[in-house]
Amino acid sequence: MKGEDLHEAQLGLRENLLQFSLLVVINLFVGSMVGLERTVLPLLGSEVFGLASASAALSFIVSFGFTKALVNLAAGALADRFGRRRILIFGWGVGIFVPVTVIAATAWWQIVLANVLLGVNQGLTWSMTVNMKMDLATPRERGLALGLNEFAGYAGLALASGLSGLVAAEYFLRPEPFYLGIAFALAGLGLSVAVRDTGEHLRSQVSRGVGLSEVDEKLSPREIISRTTLTDPTLSSCSVSGLTTNLKDGMAWGLFPLYFAAAGLAVERIGLVVAVYPAAWGVFQLFTGPLSDRLGRKWLIVSGMLVQAAALWLILLADSYGPWLAASVLLGLGTALVYPTLLAAVSDAAHPSWRASSLGVYRAWRDSGYAFGALIAGALADLFGVAWSIGLVALLPLAAGIIAAVRMGETLRSGR
Repeated sequence: MKGEDLHEAQLGLRENLLQFSLLVVINLFVGSMVGLERTVLPLLGSEVFGLASASAALSFIVSFGFTKALVNLAAGALADRFGRRRILIFGWGVGIFVPVTVIAATAWWQIVLANVLLGVNQGLTWSMTVNMKMDLATPRERGLALGLNEFAGYAGLALASGLSGLVAAEYFLRPEPFYLGIAFALAGLGLSVAVRDTGEHLRSQVSRGVGLSEVDEKLSPREIISRTTLTDPTLSSCSVSGLTTNLKDGMAWGLFPLYFAAAGLAVERIGLVVAVYPAAWGVFQLFTGPLSDRLGRKWLIVSGMLVQAAALWLILLADSYGPWLAASVLLGLGTALVYPTLLAAVSDAAHPSWRASSLGVYRAWRDSGYAFGALIAGALADLFGVAWSIGLVALLPLAAGIIAAVRMGETLRSGR
């Protein structure tokens, strides 16, 4: 029995290949649940529910972003109490109700409610796939593990975004695209039942330690929040970069379909331009995550924030389908440079005993960016127009990149 426990607690992606692969596929379906809405929901608000205000149309992103942020904050503690696998399964149970609610909705507030449920689903399921992979991986594999995790999630997001646009163009904005969501939720739930919990691997990491002091191992929840938000230069810089990255994405989610529609693009082409951005984001993470294991985290994060800002301004300078596709690819590259790298940096800087909680705080700040992005972008669009809103929002990732360059330390340690 003792030998079995030691075998079960072996760390490394190769040693846990089946479990890790299952978690990658699960996150493909997690991302697909969000991608389902990227093309269709902004158009549904304007064309079906008659929303003229950009702020009103983007209210579903606000409900999603704040809900996901709060759930992320609680997910680490819930996982430590009930186990990662149980929380993962519960998250998928909630997810089934998302497409059903959108299909049945007769008023916009019901769409907003569906996105509260989506925020719970995403906060629990995506958090658990990240934490479970960090339990399985060695420190020198974190970038690779998170690159694969985020690739799967955003590949699913891109595929579902493009597919939903094609289905909507062939049929209508509702209900046909959301039948896909029911299938995604059922597939994710079935795979989550099959995966094993990673509690033994976590306990193995805690017992080994990673060279941190005894004080570091016994932080209170308040101290973890304080460090990750403000007092630790590296962790707080990660939180700022994550928040502004998703703030930009919340803006893109809500305004890109409206911007390209106003430029005269057909729905299927809007779907492809919108889908290319997360597709590039997903694919490039296959390379940027492992690259951070070799070159370090800091300067990939700094460069990624600057590239995101540049790509948004290029979208405004372009005036046709081809250049918009190219700018969307560049935006995906910039996001891919930071997304798995920020998660790996937080995992490097936090002790295993409070890593899940610190990741939860970081992801709470990061995913609140969806809501702040929708609020800020919607208000700016109503005041100045959609193009001005996109251009002004681009200043924020630029500022975050400068902050990371000045404050953040390198977290990858040789020999770890």
